[in-house]
Amino acid sequence: MTKKELLEARGRLELFLGSLLPLTGRLERRRWGSFYVQGLLLEGGRKSAAQMAQRYGGDVQALQQFVNQSPWDWYPIRHRLALKMSDALGKDRPAWVVDDTGFPKKGEHSVGVARQYSGTLGKVANCQIGVSLNYATDDGCVPIDFELYLPEEWAWVPERRAKAGIPEEIKYRTKPEIALEMIDRAISWGVPPGVVCADAAYGNSADFRAELVKRDLTYMLAVKGNTVVRTEEGQTQAVEDLAAELPANAWAEVCWREGKKGKLKAAFAAVRIFPKHEEQAQWLLGQAPRQEGEEWRYWFSNLPAETSLLELVRYAKIRWWVEQNYQQLKDELGLDHFEGRSWTGWHHHVTLVMMAFAFLVLERLRSKNFWVWFDPPPSQGGDPARPIAPLGLLPHVWDKDSWPYLT
Repeated sequence: MTKKELLEARGRLELFLGSLLPLTGRLERRRWGSFYVQGLLLEGGRKSAAQMAQRYGGDVQALQQFVNQSPWDWYPIRHRLALKMSDALGKDRPAWVVDDTGFPKKGEHSVGVARQYSGTLGKVANCQIGVSLNYATDDGCVPIDFELYLPEEWAWVPERRAKAGIPEEIKYRTKPEIALEMIDRAISWGVPPGVVCADAAYGNSADFRAELVKRDLTYMLAVKGNTVVRTEEGQTQAVEDLAAELPANAWAEVCWREGKKGKLKAAFAAVRIFPKHEEQAQWLLGQAPRQEGEEWRYWFSNLPAETSLLELVRYAKIRWWVEQNYQQLKDELGLDHFEGRSWTGWHHHVTLVMMAFAFLVLERLRSKNFWVWFDPPPSQGGDPARPIAPLGLLPHVWDKDSWPYLT
């Protein structure tokens, strides 16, 4: 955002942050939280605490302390943000999209950094990996939770854990295990349940699929072509071989989105199968290459047997939101600009970036739909289980020093 755009949105941003930042506790924390989020929103420059403080005239030490050492809990903020954004994006056929992204790093001291494969980078590199849970509908998508993946070379080394301030309860967890923890939190928060969507790193885990079933969740999960299934006739074969044997009339062209260069469409087929060692029939969805050089794509889904092909494709393709969001989160909001080394600092920074991104999504929805999106107090029809900061607090929280960019 430009300074002019931020000034125009000032009142809305005050109300938005006024329902979230009080959860950090002390007044000073709310002030620096406001400062930080504004710095993330403004265009240009690297979005580290030190550089934003220097660029906009803040106290470098105070801002770094707020992000890196201050003991505020990020989960209550994410909880409230998740409920606010699920209300804004609607509850019509939502998806819970699980994904992970890489944060390139130099050196070996940033928490969780290691030489590891990142799908974002497309190679093994020195990086951190963050796993996210995202709430998506046809109107938009936002991250509602984010966790740092801790490689084994960090998880089992007490000295590294101590230096990074990694809590004792955080043990080594695979990415699917982290995803399940975030899903459990979303359930406990009361987020409207969605179809869980993820790539093959999660979809090829039979344990992950089984855990989703235990939670009564439906899913649309990518799988690799060599994944073995059993047909309803009892034949066992890889999904790529099964797809190759389907008759031409089993395939139908489906358009799933209007892209910048026209309609995005391809040939899809859906058949009922049984994954290896599983007794519950489900869908195998296949996508044929759209052009030479493209790969075939496959998904497992336990959506009901009466689900239409169009609906299956919708959930298979809804992950595009997250790929687009990661780019904006990094390029515009500095998701990967955090320069601290602590566990707490990483999760604080990411939470503040999530807040900034959610505000931009609300601004986009407002310009599209022309509605006011902040929560009304309970006396005006708001949910009493989700209190917001009383408006009387705002003059004390949002003093002139909280808006150094606009003077």
